[in-house]
Amino acid sequence: MTTQTYRAPANCPVCAHALMTTRLGCAKCGTEVSGAFESCPYCRLSGEDLQTLEVFLRSRGNMRDVQAHLGVSYPTARQRFASLLDRLGFGETDSSSEAEVLADLAAGRITVEQAAELLG
Repeated sequence: MTTQTYRAPANCPVCAHALMTTRLGCAKCGTEVSGAFESCPYCRLSGEDLQTLEVFLRSRGNMRDVQAHLGVSYPTARQRFASLLDRLGFGETDSSSEAEVLADLAAGRITVEQAAELLG
């Protein structure tokens, strides 16, 4: 018999504070371990963020492939990924982000309108 599993909630439904894992169990033998365990940062991502991260990894970091797979514009794909990095604590500084946008514009990877959208 297969037991249906669900994603654990990341935040408390009462106060919205981050939940802590306090019990783990083995589905095979029934062993349980209790204590205070840190949650992995990736486990707290939304479904959309997980999809964006998976597509990014499968495409080996090629944002054009991410854009095509997600069916969004290049600036939207970049913005989604930048937001994902921010939520994981890996966000870029504004100056390096601006430099990347200008480099993409100079290389012809994005249009002036797309650059304005990313910088705006």
